[in-house]
Amino acid sequence: MFKKSQELYQQGLVNLVGAVNSPVRAFASVGGNPLFIKKAKGSKIIDVDGNSYIDLVLSYGPMILGHRHKKVQKAITKALKNGYSFGASTKNEIKLAKIVCDAFPGMDKVRFVNSGTEAVLSGIRLARAFTGKDKIIKFSGCYHGHQDALLVAAGSGLATLSLPGSKGVPEGAVKNTLIANYNDLESVKAHFEEHDDIAGVILEPVAGNMGVVTPQNNFLKELKEYLKSKGALLIVDEVMTGFRSKFGGAQELFDVEADITCLGKVIGGGFPVGAYGARNEIMEMVAPLGGMYQAGTLSGNPIAMAGGIATLTELKKQNPYEKFNEIAQIIEVFLLESAKKYGIEITVNRFGSMINPFFTNKKVTNFDEAQTCDTEKFAVFFWEMMKNGVFLPPSQFEAWFLSSALSEKDIEKIAKAIDKSMEAVSKM
Repeated sequence: MFKKSQELYQQGLVNLVGAVNSPVRAFASVGGNPLFIKKAKGSKIIDVDGNSYIDLVLSYGPMILGHRHKKVQKAITKALKNGYSFGASTKNEIKLAKIVCDAFPGMDKVRFVNSGTEAVLSGIRLARAFTGKDKIIKFSGCYHGHQDALLVAAGSGLATLSLPGSKGVPEGAVKNTLIANYNDLESVKAHFEEHDDIAGVILEPVAGNMGVVTPQNNFLKELKEYLKSKGALLIVDEVMTGFRSKFGGAQELFDVEADITCLGKVIGGGFPVGAYGARNEIMEMVAPLGGMYQAGTLSGNPIAMAGGIATLTELKKQNPYEKFNEIAQIIEVFLLESAKKYGIEITVNRFGSMINPFFTNKKVTNFDEAQTCDTEKFAVFFWEMMKNGVFLPPSQFEAWFLSSALSEKDIEKIAKAIDKSMEAVSKM
């Protein structure tokens, strides 16, 4: 079934690190060799062996309209005729900037970059520049890219010093990063009681890299109010959630306004794009207006701008968010009913067009609770879903994504695949 992928994997080991260019693609947490993809169209993705799957990975979020949407394809083709990269300004940068700023209350200006990681590291630098303070609080289980300062693992205590979470990250790089517990405001307050040089807090409004974990009990709103009282900024990483629960940000649904918002994924329509934005007084710290330097030769790439404009324009026209909620609810019911049928304990979390099951009997509201999952059961579930034509992220701790290209037949196939996969888990 996966013969050609296995052959390519062996070839890739020679000149690629682990035969992949991003660790999650290695399938390490589910076992087996990674799949190699040949093409995709609409709701389907096809591997080199010709196996077709309903795609619930969607390049980890950006393909919200499905693959190769005709209007996006047309816009990209048109842009390609004019050139690939200029290292100079283009009209479409202004057009996409207006679309993005109009979608986020409190965002007056935006700066485009090339990835979510770059957006976050720039957003943090901006928070430090604006406040004149050095320390940043992040939450365990929230992923904000692979920059040194945020690749940290928390100690056992609330105020334990951060330790590097990767080889090659010196302790000095994380000395100004503090760890708090998601959905736990008291863990944030504990750091402020000990430190007077905290520039801000960064978080995902809905976590997507420990599985889908939503804020509880007005957590975001109370966090923002507390930070305001302390003169610190709220940096909201909407790289994953931006434009996935509404046209704009998840923060608005929780009645909270970020001081700095970081974006990516959807705003590039499948091309490498990131962005960070804020109100004027903050963004005017950025060069050439202010003293915070950040630059990028490929930032505002004309092909990416064209793809982003076409994607967001079509997304606003479709307004698929009510449909996303309906489909996510249907999939949740499939998961829960099938798990009950086969005597398997799971918890299902979802938000907008993001959903995933946790193989645990606990409610999952933070990283510690997510860690109670039975990853061996997920691995069996994952491969059975793949064999039954549903492409999932190869990790218990990654969100599944929905696209507006999903059909009723696709949903029926997902339901059948879930049932067969839960049955396989029950036989472990």
